[in-house]
Amino acid sequence: MDPTPAPEAAPGASSSSSSAANAAAAEDLAGGVAAMTLEERFATLRGIGEECIQEDELMRLLQNKPVPVCYDGFEPSGRMHIAQGIVKTINVNKMVRAGCKVKIWIADWFAQLNNKMGGDLKKIQTVGRYMIEIWKAAGMNLDGVEFLWSSEEINKCAHEYWPLVMDIARKNNVKRITRCCQIMGRSDQEELTAAQIFYPCMQCADIFFLKADICQLGMDQRKVNMLAREYCDDIKRKNKPIILSHHMLPGFKEGQEKMSKSDPSSAIFMEDDEAQVNVKIKQAFCPPKIVEGNPCLEYIKYIVFPWFGKFEVIRKESNGGNKTFLTMDELISDYESGALHPADVKPALAKAINEILQPVRDHFNNNSEAKVLLNTVKKYRVTN
Repeated sequence: MDPTPAPEAAPGASSSSSSAANAAAAEDLAGGVAAMTLEERFATLRGIGEECIQEDELMRLLQNKPVPVCYDGFEPSGRMHIAQGIVKTINVNKMVRAGCKVKIWIADWFAQLNNKMGGDLKKIQTVGRYMIEIWKAAGMNLDGVEFLWSSEEINKCAHEYWPLVMDIARKNNVKRITRCCQIMGRSDQEELTAAQIFYPCMQCADIFFLKADICQLGMDQRKVNMLAREYCDDIKRKNKPIILSHHMLPGFKEGQEKMSKSDPSSAIFMEDDEAQVNVKIKQAFCPPKIVEGNPCLEYIKYIVFPWFGKFEVIRKESNGGNKTFLTMDELISDYESGALHPADVKPALAKAINEILQPVRDHFNNNSEAKVLLNTVKKYRVTN
């Protein structure tokens, strides 16, 4: 028997107290924005994206709307790797700091369509609750965040949602929709189920259903976000969703472009203990003097520097002595010259990652409800 309760009602769903709380949070966000200049807000948001479509639209949005709505979403599908856990926390906190309202779409129905957890919705929802628990423990600023369960919100406003999905489907052919299948972790060469053909139309509809001004997802979601902008042309809508696509961290093995949940050695996962982190980083691909395609350096750039604002290397005097790097450019210069060696980088990286993950470990060790969730999800992994 599944020991976890059904998902709680989405914040701000129907009660007057939730509405009041959301209004208060919006006021707090607007107040925080006053402390930043327009240029600082723009730079904070632009810094999230490897790509921004379009920069002038983002600036105009910030000029005209005090609290823009940012949309992010995820399929609850098992283990959470560090990019989903920590990089998302970093990005969400930047969006909140820049005065945005962040709607995180818990795509439980989408995970079911994509046959995650064997299509068992209750298991998918349990995984979703587990993931939210991780973000809380990792330090995500929840003051400006609203978690919304797709199954609840779509059922609540079916009269609004499904006509939108149908219109998007009518205005696109099957070839255009299958080009978006990368969003599900699928190839357009795979034999897709009818449900997986339907999925991109729904994800495109989510953007408009949630009244999102900014789509903040990974580069792997770019095609469906562009579909949403194309749909705006179809319906003669002037204000298109702005796309802020963040960088995708590679796996630890040579040439591994993306982390893989099916390959535990390819990434750090949020429940990895200290020893597991040390071993994975020790075995990671990290060629001397080569920056391009070096996953260890990418972890430093996209996780350690944004988290700590520095990278500390501890080593013997005979090897150059201790050094604190304050910029990635400084680190790259030393690495390319050979002054910084993989044997220096790896222990320092493992130490930093373990420090970031420790509050998450403590939470799941000390909080009884969180511990039950973790143990339940681990059982799912064994049986699925």
